[in-house]
Amino acid sequence: MTLPPCYTPPDEEDERAAGHTRRAFMLGSAAAAAGVLVAPLVQGAPAAAEGAKAAPVNATKVALDVNGKVHELSLDPRTTLLDALRENLDLTGTKKGCDQGACGACTVLIDGRRYNSCLTLAVMHEGKKITTIEGLAADGRLHPVQAAFIRNDGFQCGYCTPGQICSAVALLKEGHAGSDAEIREWMSGNICRCGAYEGILAAVKEAAKNGGGNATL
Repeated sequence: MTLPPCYTPPDEEDERAAGHTRRAFMLGSAAAAAGVLVAPLVQGAPAAAEGAKAAPVNATKVALDVNGKVHELSLDPRTTLLDALRENLDLTGTKKGCDQGACGACTVLIDGRRYNSCLTLAVMHEGKKITTIEGLAADGRLHPVQAAFIRNDGFQCGYCTPGQICSAVALLKEGHAGSDAEIREWMSGNICRCGAYEGILAAVKEAAKNGGGNATL
């Protein structure tokens, strides 16, 4: 290789110093990166466990009767019933959709009435009977509405189905299954983004004939 006339070969000491500096820099960078990655694993686990055990600030004790079992909880007063069911009781059948009360995916039954659980606070329902999708089946047998939804393909992705079923159970007890138009009107608060409305309608009609409105919750 031809070198330019202005080229001056470096001293051996300069090369050694430069090499040492580069190696030190690379080793230091690797050590720092490892420290950043490992430290949270070593120190974060106890802190996370401690945080999980700590009660929320201004926590309120509340006893919720859910699916026939009373649960003693310590909750932030602002906790919605939906979050209490999902986050504190691990009852994840009740879905969080819009979180604004518009889709009906979070529908549960409270003393037999339909509620959008994302719009009501958990502390408001102490002493009331709360039923979620997990509590509809009795003695290992599906509720008539659940069975009718399966037979009539009243779902597609299934995300809205728990809310649809809870709403249909209440609709039958309310006596609003007299016609297709009436069923559609009283189920209109539950949105199915997959468009399985014909199957839902057929399921509600079948459950009405099979005594779904008289089933024990």
